[in-house]
Amino acid sequence: MIIVHVFIHAKPDMIDAFKEANVKNARSSIREPGILRFDVMQQEDDPTRFLLVEIYKDDKAIAQHKQTPHYAEWLEFAEPMLAKPRTKIIYKNIFPDDKEF
Repeated sequence: MIIVHVFIHAKPDMIDAFKEANVKNARSSIREPGILRFDVMQQEDDPTRFLLVEIYKDDKAIAQHKQTPHYAEWLEFAEPMLAKPRTKIIYKNIFPDDKEF
């Protein structure tokens, strides 16, 4: 299992549109067979900052996700809304066991 945290800083005048774009992408992404979770969170004390928590079964699922039409649409629509480039940290699961997902 691969857990990806994507840190995003949106432009202040783009917050609502950015939220909509992320929720739309997440709704489609969670239907992919290799994605176990796809959470969209907004920072409470700074509404321009978002966190995506994406949990994939394996590297193949990540590659497949990046080939989907909804990811391409999200990328095209969301990238211009960013105040700075997004960053990510990749984690591996320790507990609970992958089999429990």
